[in-house]
Parts: sequence; structure tokens; C-alpha cells
Amino acid sequence: MHPTDFTLAGAAEALHEGLISSVELTQAHLDAIAALNPRLNAFLAVTAEAALREAAASDARRKRGDARPLEGLPIANKDLFCTEGVATTAASRILAGFIPPYESTVTAQLRRDGAVFLGKLNCDEFAMGSSNTTSAFGPVENPWRRGNDPDARLVPGGSSGGSAAAVAARLALAATATDTGGSIRQPAAFCGIAGIKPTYGRCSRFGIVAFASSLDQAGPVARTVEDCAVLLRSMAGFDPKDSTSADVPVPDFARACGRGVKGLRIGVPREYRLDGTPPEIAALWEQGLQWLRAEGAETVEISLPHTKYALPTYYIVAPAEASSNLARYDGVRFGLRETVAGSDLRDLYERTRAAGFGAEVKRRILIGTYVLSAGYYDAYYLQAQKIRALIKRDFDEAFGRVDAIVTPATPSAAFGMDEKQDDPVTMYLNDVFTVTANLAGLPGLAVPAGLDHQGLPLGLQVIGRAFDEETVFAVGGAIERAANFRALPAIRAGVG
Repeated sequence: MHPTDFTLAGAAEALHEGLISSVELTQAHLDAIAALNPRLNAFLAVTAEAALREAAASDARRKRGDARPLEGLPIANKDLFCTEGVATTAASRILAGFIPPYESTVTAQLRRDGAVFLGKLNCDEFAMGSSNTTSAFGPVENPWRRGNDPDARLVPGGSSGGSAAAVAARLALAATATDTGGSIRQPAAFCGIAGIKPTYGRCSRFGIVAFASSLDQAGPVARTVEDCAVLLRSMAGFDPKDSTSADVPVPDFARACGRGVKGLRIGVPREYRLDGTPPEIAALWEQGLQWLRAEGAETVEISLPHTKYALPTYYIVAPAEASSNLARYDGVRFGLRETVAGSDLRDLYERTRAAGFGAEVKRRILIGTYVLSAGYYDAYYLQAQKIRALIKRDFDEAFGRVDAIVTPATPSAAFGMDEKQDDPVTMYLNDVFTVTANLAGLPGLAVPAGLDHQGLPLGLQVIGRAFDEETVFAVGGAIERAANFRALPAIRAGVG
């Protein structure tokens, strides 16, 4: 077996048994990055020397009998997480040259538990996008290929497309990611891997470049549901530096993955049966429900009546918060500064923001500023917050009857880089199945479950009660076992 073919849990076992060293495992992934990243563009920065130093120190620690939970496991971080001494750009020109003097809480906890960092991963600029084509440093390419059109370049989904592509192509065992409206679950589904957005407040947002503060949440992407559970345990936990961090216990999520679903009631929301949904996705959804029924679960039709308002609500709330969060990028304190001799402060602001922000970011700032402006705040933003409360109430009522909800993860398989890109509204519809979990602050897990007629992966989504990731992992684990998804992308390490 090629060293890059390990799952995270499998690599941990191999390291424990002495079958491979962390240095060997890390070097194999660095070699894979060197070979494939010029094509995929998943990594924006590779910290090879530091990774090998960390791996050597990890091997020494293991020999002393001091191994930690993630000891010596090479992973990578989305370039939205501040990493001390390593450039953090949020895939934007406006953060050019920014090297954080501090570490995000999530990455600090991964370091604490022994993870080895391979580098920083590409993403949509400031996490704004569903295709990973808005990055200032070029799009990320999905390692999967259509069977009937192998030359077409496909998107990996966004905004965490670099994370998903890197894990799917075997360039990292797992990766950190963030999810504001589906940016973990959609790329995971497009790339045939697992990914979870935990409950809002489960992971600290300290040190993560903000998009929409009431929606953003960190989470892992990995090859299996168990790997996501292992990584999430290290990522999660209360942080006094984040006012939205929840002071709740962090359970052993991995133990829940195999506990089964017997006796659970699984909700099937009728509002997710959308007109125009491809028959393959509808069929996969029904197949997933059959798998759960075969394992002893009961499926129950439920109603989430305000679902139809979720996308417009999200695309008012998220841009409004983005316009506020991105006001700090002004060319004065850090990052890009565009000015000319004799210009005043306003000219500095205008030149810097015009040159530094891409088209999608500018679009969302303009929308957000508009809906927050005098005369429109009540008509748009305030109304959106009221509908958001109704969406949350729908879920509260549903979870009075069911233990988890299962839906499709995306309305399609991965699409081509030259498709849908000229219509922002069509692009926004990619989030139709995922935004509700963010608006309600609930955990959502994407699990690879099948292939479409072109041989591209399709995923199912599990949504759970707030802070009940254990049930989400139990249901996701049951789907994973039944699906037995073994398909691999055409472009990956260890091939050829």
C-alpha cells in the first residue's frame, strides 16, 4: 500500500505499530504535493522543511512513549486559519504579505495533539463561493473526471475546495475547513470524501478570517466519517477568546461512528424534494433511507415549511455580516496598500479595496452594505433575521419527533469550470440543501454514497440537533458502511 493511501485512523495505527515513521509518511505526502499540486492548485503554500522537522520531533516523542492523539499525522489547513509565522491570505490579494504573529485556536489545538502541518490550502476568496474559482491565486481543480468527458476540468466545490481536493487526491490525510453556507459539505460531496460542519460554537472562531460571524464554523474534511470524528475531537472545545464559543463537553466522537442506528427516527423533509432535482440524486436519497431502515431505523416524513426562504435569507444575512467584517481591510494596518503621491486617506481606501478584492467579494460587500443601509435595514436585514428565527423553530419542532434528518448534500455532481460561472444566482443555488443548517446553527455531515452516470461522486447529508454530533456520526457511519463507497478520483497520489 502506498503511504498516501492510509486513512487518518489507519495511519495512526500504522505509526503506533511501527510500520511507518512520521517522517516517511510526511515525505510521501510532500512528494505527492510536488507532483500533483502544479495541476490541482490545492496548496497555496507548502511548509516542507517545517513539516519534516515536526515529523522528526514526533517520531522522537513516540519513541519516548509520549505519543499524543494525532501524533505525527500530516494534515493541511485552509488558508483562512491564521498560522503563526506562515502567510495567511484568505485567497485574496488584499492580504498579500500578511504573516500572522499568532495561531488560531483550532490549529493550535491540532498542534497540541501532535498533528504535522503540510501547508495552507486554496479556497474561494474570503470563503465567498461555491466552486473555488474566486481565489485570487487561481481555481482549484477537482481530481475527479467525467467518464464521458475526461478532459473537462471540474470544480471541487467551495469555499473549501482546496481542502477537499487535497484530501481526495491523497495530498493530505485530512484538512481543516470552514462552512458558512455549505462550504465543507458541498466540496466534500463533490470530491467523494466526508466532511462535517459542527454545531455553531463547537469550534472556536478565534484566528479564523471572518466572512459572516453568525454563520462561520470550522470543521474537518477527511476520507472517512471516523477520520472526521477523530479530527473534530481535537479541533473542538471552549475558548474564552471567542465570545461565541460554547462551554460544553467534547465527547469521543469516534466511538459514536459504529454504534448503529437501531431505534432512531430519521426525518425526511418534504420541502427538500425540489422540482428539477436530478433523478439520480432522488434515487440515492431513497437508497440511503432504505439502508437506514435495514439497520433498524424508522424514517418519518417531516415538514420544514420555511425552507423555501432559506437561500434569500442567507444571501441577505451573510453579505451584511461580510460588509461589516471586511471593512477592516483598508490598506492601513496590514496587507495590501495601494496609494499614489499626494493622495488622501479616502483615496488610499478606494484604491486598496478596488485592487485587493475580487469581483465576488465586491458583489457581496455591495449587497451587504445596501441591506444594512438606512431605509432598507428593516425591509431586508431585519426581515431576514425574523425568517431565520422561523427556520430554526422549524428544526426545533422537527427534532421533537426525530433524532436526525437525512437529505441530499448537493443538487448536482461537480460541474465544469466553464459552467454556471456567469450567473451568480445559479451559483448560489448550489447551497440549497446546506444553508439551513448554518442559519439554525446545527451540525451537518456529508457522506459519499454513490456515483452519477458520469462516474462522479454524490453525497448524502445528515443534520442533527445542536451539540448532538454523536448521533450525526452514528447515522453517517451507518450510511458509509452500507454505501461501501470505494471509488477513487482519476488524479491522486500513488497512481502510475
